[in-house]
Amino acid sequence: MKQSVNILISGGGTGGHIYPAIAIANELKKRNVNAKFLFVGAKDRMEMEKVPQAGYEIKGLWITGLQRKLTLKNMAFPFKLISSLWNARKIIRKFKPDVVIGTGGFASGPTLKMAQSKGVPTLVQEQNSYPGITNKLLGKKVNTICVAYDGLERFFPKDKIVKTGNPVRQDLIEVSTSRVEAQEYFKINKNQKTLLILGGSLGARAINQLIEKNIEWLVKQHVQVLWQSGKLYYQEYKKYQSLEGVEVLEFINRMDYAYTAADIIISRAGASSISELCIVGKPVIFIPSPNVSEDHQTKNALAVVERNAAILLKQSELDGFVSVFESLLHDSHKQQELSENIKKLALPKATEHIANEVEKLINS
Repeated sequence: MKQSVNILISGGGTGGHIYPAIAIANELKKRNVNAKFLFVGAKDRMEMEKVPQAGYEIKGLWITGLQRKLTLKNMAFPFKLISSLWNARKIIRKFKPDVVIGTGGFASGPTLKMAQSKGVPTLVQEQNSYPGITNKLLGKKVNTICVAYDGLERFFPKDKIVKTGNPVRQDLIEVSTSRVEAQEYFKINKNQKTLLILGGSLGARAINQLIEKNIEWLVKQHVQVLWQSGKLYYQEYKKYQSLEGVEVLEFINRMDYAYTAADIIISRAGASSISELCIVGKPVIFIPSPNVSEDHQTKNALAVVERNAAILLKQSELDGFVSVFESLLHDSHKQQELSENIKKLALPKATEHIANEVEKLINS
């Protein structure tokens, strides 16, 4: 990589867009300590807080997405789009980036569009198995598209696609925690199976309601439960800690311990979560959120389930949970099969491979 290089990164709205952006920046910074970084996000979104916490400067654009139903908020969208394009152009003109990276989110579209118009090399990191409309449009002119799933030539020019995987937390790739150590951390009975519930940092109402409905049944099956209820729901569900073998957590600080201690995992199907779970290699039941654009999570989960590497339980089919879980709980062969197959899908060097593609663009 050149000694003096300016790297502009745009990604946000959710942790699934922000974390990969920061991971890519950290890898590039490690390779070139003289590189200058600037992030572009959407005003009032979580990236405006998370990116500075990671040590990077960020500029905010006045931009939101189109609502999927008719609403007055959509009337402001054309004005926000014009404003964000204008301000993205000013940022690019002043910062003079050698490359622009987009990881998704409202601000990525205007930022990469303006970079393309100025002839700046651009790279999109598409985390999902089914891309959103913004990345589909950007893909026509972007130089490189880093993906985590096969089959995306349906949406992007084949010659621009590089399968790299999604960045995941380094502590999971280099996990050295022993199972005994993890069990001691959570005070787990070593003679019982452990179920880990993940609904994201804020929590997932449908998953929490499902576990609440079946918690006493799970305890009767001699299943221990590590239940990440999430920030929004912890106060509502912490009372179940009085049950033997149930640990309700607002947030799990040591995910390496949680993954190591778990025998079976229930999770949403965000792209970053799936990438982590492939590396972890435990039997997973995915309950995708039906409330995300393009139904991304269901499509992400299906890409794994079709490889016989996980079980899919749609939110509309939660009445069948007991049957699905009981069948998996008592089938050690199925558990092993799912573990082995999901681990085959792991791409632990994703961040390094994406950084390699960025360097190619800079050097060319």
